[in-house]
Amino acid sequence: MTSQPATSERQRDADRTKAEILEVAQSEFARHGYAGARVDEIAERMRTTKRMIYYYFGSKERLYIAVLEKAYAEVREVERTVDVEHLAPVAAIRTLAELTFDHHDAHRDFIQLVSIENIHQAEHIRKSEALANLGTPVLDLISRILDAGQVSGDFVTEADAIDVHMMISAFCFFRVANQHTFGALFGRDMTAPEHRARLRRMVGEMVVGYLCGNAEQR
Repeated sequence: MTSQPATSERQRDADRTKAEILEVAQSEFARHGYAGARVDEIAERMRTTKRMIYYYFGSKERLYIAVLEKAYAEVREVERTVDVEHLAPVAAIRTLAELTFDHHDAHRDFIQLVSIENIHQAEHIRKSEALANLGTPVLDLISRILDAGQVSGDFVTEADAIDVHMMISAFCFFRVANQHTFGALFGRDMTAPEHRARLRRMVGEMVVGYLCGNAEQR
């Protein structure tokens, strides 16, 4: 009979191995895309076998979907740190915008993965049950902030949660995803350290200015 401590230890080892595979796979898929990434390369970097990776994830596609699930879950986790209950609406939406900026700035692989999945027209995201409702929490969060802002009188624009989410995401995503083409065309590296503080402040002011209309930005 297997003891409970031994079973728990094996489960921890399995969870740790899966997490390590996902970290390496995320880097590989972000660098080479879904079609170009090789499970053999992931196995080599892990110093394990392709068979072991398939044991945990079943196939290259399921591994890629698991990577997408992990990447999006991390974004949602950051968004959950916004304390809507104790922040005024203007501070709450500004905080959400700045946290999104920080996450996208620190997780360049996420930007690459989203760009790649758009090339595939979200084919793999649509196959994930975990991702099917993953957008709901952030929309609920934004809706609560917008409702509070309407009640307080801070927000004069009747805004849609999806539109506000798109506004924040578009700015933060573009800065990283288009850094090379933008730099080649306009001679400015938007990801350079000297621009970071200004652009981080800009995304917060942009969304607050839109929601507050002509009202004074607090």
